[in-house]
Amino acid sequence: MKKYSLFCNMCGREIKTEKGVVQEGVLSVEQNWGYFSEKDGEQHSFDLCECCYDRLVRQFKLPITVKRQTELL
Repeated sequence: MKKYSLFCNMCGREIKTEKGVVQEGVLSVEQNWGYFSEKDGEQHSFDLCECCYDRLVRQFKLPITVKRQTELL
């Protein structure tokens, strides 16, 4: 059986998983770069733990948009 491991690309900490299911907040990004970029044809992906996500967005010049959800899945 293959063990599933996930790591934060910013701090390197292992993100807690149990039987392949993530057990904490994580942001997973997958970007396919296209025309007009310096990375045309490349796919980039990374994961951030919630702490590193918070640290990153605090650096933004414009704040992120936050909407409250009334129903959680």
